[in-house]
Amino acid sequence: MSVRDATRVTDAVRREAGAVARAARSACGGPGRERDLVVQSLKAAVAALLAWSVAGVWLGDPMALMAPWAALVLVQATVYGSLRQAAQQWTAICAGTLLASGAQAVTGDTLGALALSLPVLMLLANWPRFGDQGIYAATTAVFTIASGAVSASAVGHRVGQAALGAVVGIAVNALVLPPVHLRDVRENLVALAREAGEVLDRVADGLRDGEWDAARAAEWSRASARLERRREGLRAARGWSRESLRLTSGPLRALHRVPLDVPPESEDGRWGRVTGHVAALTRTLAVAADGDRTPAPPGPAALRTYARLLELLGDACRAEAERLRGAGGGERARESAEPEELRRDLQDSLCDHAAWGAEHTAVLGTLVLQAENLWAEILPAAREADRSR
Repeated sequence: MSVRDATRVTDAVRREAGAVARAARSACGGPGRERDLVVQSLKAAVAALLAWSVAGVWLGDPMALMAPWAALVLVQATVYGSLRQAAQQWTAICAGTLLASGAQAVTGDTLGALALSLPVLMLLANWPRFGDQGIYAATTAVFTIASGAVSASAVGHRVGQAALGAVVGIAVNALVLPPVHLRDVRENLVALAREAGEVLDRVADGLRDGEWDAARAAEWSRASARLERRREGLRAARGWSRESLRLTSGPLRALHRVPLDVPPESEDGRWGRVTGHVAALTRTLAVAADGDRTPAPPGPAALRTYARLLELLGDACRAEAERLRGAGGGERARESAEPEELRRDLQDSLCDHAAWGAEHTAVLGTLVLQAENLWAEILPAAREADRSR
């Protein structure tokens, strides 16, 4: 291994160790995603141990392996998900056990039974009704044939233990700190608002300094793409939050375990639109920075004015992020008189740019339009004023 490769490996190990250390500190420091992962992992281990104790120690079943296996994988991210996947997994295990036993009885040979059953079971594993549990049909068939236990009694034991493990896994997940994902919604929404402000600040700094070229515009586009990925994370978190409250919202409210108030889904749409406007703004800047394109960048004075407006928009995004961080408290970002003055200055600049040619006017006009859209979405007061006009 060369010195360069060794350095890369060392850096990778150091980064991973740092990430693990940060996750451990977060888990110990207070409630959060890292602590939720620790709790779910420990619950899965407890469910497996409990299932083994019941099946192997108390009942003395020879097929006790199936119970902890099923319990381990059924401590899912939500109680509803555990129930759904339990039904899918148990059906897959039944199909794998029955088909493998039938193939062994027909062929009387391990290799022949595997060749007869596995192709069918792998095709069955891709059936959407099984979700991601379909693979258990094939793995169960391998265990069944390899163990040689294909009698009616063995089949009954295997299916029964899978059902026992499913019951234990679901019970542990539902009764011991049932998982909720409302915190993830708030964290992703706050991060989306904060990162939108950071992107706007980055663009404002570049325009103010006059460092606007194709490379800088490409950097802004990449930052906008990361904002879109954060939006996808918010969409996924919202789906998990809905599912985590199915079958559990009543007990959670009775126990007062977690605050069940989250920002409304209208906030998702609002910040999704902000993300779209930021993406459109960075695309316009990228086109104007391309020397092979007809549109030309606005003049320096207009860019400085526009940079100041983006800076105010970034401040408003951060203020909204702080408001969203609380449980519905905090004040919304307020609109001041300065943005109105900047808007008027930009409108005057549009008239000046019209004398220079359509290519200059088109870029500045598009940028002003995106800034207006952003301001109307970020500040509710501005949206209400627009509606009243």
